[in-house]
Amino acid sequence: MSAAQARAGYWPVQLLRAIPALAVGIVITFSADHTASFGLITFGAFALATGILMGWGSFRLENRHLRAVSLLLASVSAGCGVAALMVNGSGPGALFLLVIIFGAVTGFLELYLGLRGRGRHDAARDWIAVGVLTALLAIAVLLVPADYSLPWSATDAGAAASGVLTSQIIVVGIFGAYAILVGVYLAIGGLSSRWSARAEPAASEPVTGQ
Repeated sequence: MSAAQARAGYWPVQLLRAIPALAVGIVITFSADHTASFGLITFGAFALATGILMGWGSFRLENRHLRAVSLLLASVSAGCGVAALMVNGSGPGALFLLVIIFGAVTGFLELYLGLRGRGRHDAARDWIAVGVLTALLAIAVLLVPADYSLPWSATDAGAAASGVLTSQIIVVGIFGAYAILVGVYLAIGGLSSRWSARAEPAASEPVTGQ
């Protein structure tokens, strides 16, 4: 399969992966509910959608080794998503654990997929970038103290507001930022691959003389 054919066959996977990532990131950004239950539901939806799309995209890969790694990544992602949706009332511990497992395992697999795919597939650069971002997600969640709690209060124009910044709020916020970054990167990568796939055949056409 030529580079142009690989791009033409895989760019829809990149663009479709961007949709749930951006949707979840936007929902988290504009939601005031950053509880563990909300985090598990949004994370579960994202991870399940990612798993389904990566599984579908696996069958668009000609290289058998890349396909096998992609299928394994899809299985882990979908499994984390289903687990998160099933235990969405279990509290912060379940959220932290599932996000860390997802970030560490799928981040490593996607990074490996990208490194093995260099020179073989046009999406390798995107796999590497998303793999690094996903691994950083796991590290960031690991660094958040599970018992973190910081009371806050503010007064503006005579109106007072107060609350408590907790670890679950921080983790949901971190995940939302991650989802937006991944969504934007995949959207750009997918569109770039689409344009490249269209431009290459045109550029290869012979120029007829007069």
